[in-house]
Amino acid sequence: MAIIWAICILLQVLIGYNLYLPIILFSFYKPSKQIPPLAAEDDYAIIVTAYEQIDSIPNVIASILKLNYTNYMVYIVADKCDVSGLSFDDDRIIILRPPETLASNTRSHFYAIHNFKRPHTRLTIIDSDNLVEPEYLHELDRYFNAGFSAVQGIREAKNLNTTYACLDAARDIYYHFYDGKILFGISSSATLAGSGMAFTTQLYRDCLESRDITGAGFDKVLQSIIVGQNLRIAFTDKAIVYDEKTTHSDQLVKQRSRWINTWFKYFKFGFTLVFKGITNFSRNQFIFGFILLRPPLFIFLILSVICMLANVFISITAVFIWLVGLIVFVLGFYIALVKSDTDKRIWQSLINIPKFIFYQVLSLLKVSKANKHSVATTHYYNSGTVENDKIKSDES
Repeated sequence: MAIIWAICILLQVLIGYNLYLPIILFSFYKPSKQIPPLAAEDDYAIIVTAYEQIDSIPNVIASILKLNYTNYMVYIVADKCDVSGLSFDDDRIIILRPPETLASNTRSHFYAIHNFKRPHTRLTIIDSDNLVEPEYLHELDRYFNAGFSAVQGIREAKNLNTTYACLDAARDIYYHFYDGKILFGISSSATLAGSGMAFTTQLYRDCLESRDITGAGFDKVLQSIIVGQNLRIAFTDKAIVYDEKTTHSDQLVKQRSRWINTWFKYFKFGFTLVFKGITNFSRNQFIFGFILLRPPLFIFLILSVICMLANVFISITAVFIWLVGLIVFVLGFYIALVKSDTDKRIWQSLINIPKFIFYQVLSLLKVSKANKHSVATTHYYNSGTVENDKIKSDES
């Protein structure tokens, strides 16, 4: 009986620490007053990946061509796409149509790399539904020139046209704040977000060229390898990419089922990094490892509520601890939104969080079939401008 009780307590600790962790990390964060200075331009390859859909390609290319930067080339990898309608009157835009379906992010990236027109020293990965700010590459340069070989920018919402889009944006704000800004600010590493990220070409090749990664989650593998070498992934909220948010419930369910499947597949990397952090006395690896062990938000929130209710029959003290933990988590979520200049439409959408969680539970139930879904999210929102009018591009 004592062993069962000990196991129950251990499981509750493993779930419950996630409620307190954001506020604990935030308490150690001290904003840096020094921003790395700008330097001479480097040579970038901008890799734009598309799978089956190319409707948004003209818009992302239009935003890229407004970059206040001269030394770059764009490689569009149109996997399983009809590119007959794509044409750009600019020698910097290269359209690549693989002869066979790749169905993999990394395969698309390396198809571009193996077709580089010149040996670019840096590469950045952009999704086909993204838009970029004119200073995007300059802001990445600051951190490369400060000695980092991997940099994650920030993905802001391109659209807030539905409740789902607003709640999706709120989730991104939370993750960018704690898993990006705060982690990097306490001498660990920012987590990678799949796009809006940049690397030295050599680092990217060293990490992934010998690995054939299919399905979602290449960024999870990549960040684990980088931090496993005790390199830090920098974060900047000035290198802005506008990302399309989910607008339909079925789109949300399919996307989240892939992401949840990815967590179950790769969370084991967290144990490896925690162990490396202890043996190497590395704050970077130790803290980052704990972050990788954290389940998706809705999972540990549901488990926390279940644990609190179960303890009503066991320990009132435990109920109080769980209740405080949930309040602390809500406070942490509130801090992330307040510190991130959140659009009022996102605040107004928060009342629908239970519905958002419901659809993510449906995603969890479909996680075993996640790999049967398309390897890319179907895009329904197509616009060359950013709905919340934050982008500073000249529209004339």
